[in-house]
Amino acid sequence: VLNVGFYNFVASTKILALVRSDSAPMRRIVQEARKSGTLIDATQGRKTKSVLFLEGGLTVTSALSQETLARRLGGREPQ
Repeated sequence: VLNVGFYNFVASTKILALVRSDSAPMRRIVQEARKSGTLIDATQGRKTKSVLFLEGGLTVTSALSQETLARRLGGREPQ
C-alpha cells in the first residue's frame, strides 16, 4: 500500500498514473471526478499537489507532491 498522506492509503497495485495537479486539464479532470462521484479526496483540506488515477476509474487527490509519492512507491522513503 502507498501512504498518500495523513494516514490515507491506496493499493499500489491499482495505481495507473501519478501526475501533478497544477495544470488546467488536471483541475478539470478532478472537478469532473468530483461531480461524477469517482473522486477520493485525501488532502484533508490542504492544497492538492498530485492526482492519482486508479483502476476502475477512481481518482485520488493528495496534498503530497508526485515526487514524494514516487519515492514512496519506489521504496526509497519511509511511509
